[in-house]
Amino acid sequence: MADITDAAASSVRRPSTPEEIAAIVVEAAKGAVPLTVVSGGHGPWSHDLADGIRLDLGALSAVEVDGTTVHIGGGAVWGGVATTLAAHGLAISSGDTASVGVGGLTLGGGIGWMVRSWGLAVDQLVGAQVVTASGQIVETSAEAHPDLFWALRGGGGNFGVITRFDFSAHPLPGIAFAENVIDGDAAPVLRAARELLREAPRELTVTYMDVPAMDPSAPAGARLSAVWAAPDPDRLRAVLEPISALDGVHTEITSPAYREVLLEMPEPEGEEQAAPGFIGGNGLYAELDDALIERLVAFRLAYPASVVFLRSLGGAFGEVPQEDTAFPARSAKWFVMAGAFDIPGLVDDEARASIRSDWSGIQAGRLAEYGNFADTERPEAVPGMFTEAALARLREVKATWDPQNVFRRNHNILV
Repeated sequence: MADITDAAASSVRRPSTPEEIAAIVVEAAKGAVPLTVVSGGHGPWSHDLADGIRLDLGALSAVEVDGTTVHIGGGAVWGGVATTLAAHGLAISSGDTASVGVGGLTLGGGIGWMVRSWGLAVDQLVGAQVVTASGQIVETSAEAHPDLFWALRGGGGNFGVITRFDFSAHPLPGIAFAENVIDGDAAPVLRAARELLREAPRELTVTYMDVPAMDPSAPAGARLSAVWAAPDPDRLRAVLEPISALDGVHTEITSPAYREVLLEMPEPEGEEQAAPGFIGGNGLYAELDDALIERLVAFRLAYPASVVFLRSLGGAFGEVPQEDTAFPARSAKWFVMAGAFDIPGLVDDEARASIRSDWSGIQAGRLAEYGNFADTERPEAVPGMFTEAALARLREVKATWDPQNVFRRNHNILV
């Protein structure tokens, strides 16, 4: 049976089979005990030891390849998946960081480096094994329990514990990768990227980041990175010429393995300390217009401990009909995240108010919020993560599969 570790008023369970998971879920449901499901990654609930049961799926991390169908355990992380698939010449559009869990990223949608080539992670999902709130172990797909399968594709962890994901993988012999380091005003680069992506081939996905030196996940400063979904650096160089020709842009193009562009998060030294607060948020935007660009550039300049991140959408992402998945805003062309770290001694009440005001101006034009980048439980924000029609349908699925709301440690959908 699962290993149990007492920590404060919590118990940590590490099951190794779907049957053990089912027993734990039934136990939690009968006792109305809060249940936190951790699917291997580093999301906001990964290290949470709040009262109740913390269900760690780390033992379920196997990756099995059957042609182009890939079966992935619910506790796997994307770095391990990418490494295994590379040996078969395959890949799945996944998270940007090696330690991101397959489960959390997929259930929230999954915007990754191949989002314009292949769509979201959920767009490649063809089936799943689920432990439901009643302790059933069910297989779901477009043909089996299609209502549940639809809800899993973007509705978050509201409907069960996913013990296995089945994906349709893509042949990927290699990629080309560009780093465009920006020395100076970033606004012209963002405008050029906007124009380029309007007509760019779907093989191209770009990411813009401007981060301070304190951010351990990326080099400090502004850069626009690009992945071309084929090992063709000359083609990528030609496509990016409108950006690399700009003053202050220094371009380097390489042909790494896809696994190598997944970021490695550094391990904390000594005792892990709580991360500083973060004031800001994210959104899916129909357009990266001049006003939004100016707001983002000004925000980063105004606050030394701030972060701005953008990812191009469109392509395969936008070709999936809105009603086919629970994910919102298929018409969006850009994902945008901006915020500032709330560091004691560096940020005072006046600065906090200013940051919130500036973020409010950035947020105003978004179509929807992307739940995977929303790191706190905010029930009032959940309607903004779905279309009105999708939220109504998700509530119906929730009422069918989890009427007691056993799975509530998430962006919770209430019946």
